Amino acid sequence: MAFAAGAPAQAQTSASSAASQPPCAIGVVSGIGGAAASMREYLATPDRDKYRYLADNPLQCRVSDEGRTSGCTGVTNLRRERVSVYDDIDSTTMSVVARVELEHGTYPAIIVVRKQDVQCEQ
Repeated sequence: MAFAAGAPAQAQTSASSAASQPPCAIGVVSGIGGAAASMREYLATPDRDKYRYLADNPLQCRVSDEGRTSGCTGVTNLRRERVSVYDDIDSTTMSVVARVELEHGTYPAIIVVRKQDVQCEQ
């Protein structure tokens, strides 16, 4: 009896872990992306104020001597940017590694984008 009760739970766990996997490894993003906190604020902003939020909160990151980004804030507009899919965050957003234009050049950074803005690359 205990074995039969455990089998459905095992099947459910496998299905839920498969659902949490990113849909692809490489994709193309067209849309707004940025630091996690900034993306939450941007998505919560009324539609009439989204352009202003984008203009007032440009993406900024610290860049180490090795070219690694950290401490990012703000958002940016991505246009057909090739990205590496990193992880799902929730039902509507995911984190990706994208090359972003910063004050001193272009660097890879982990940013958050809306899932609907990611197209998987074949």
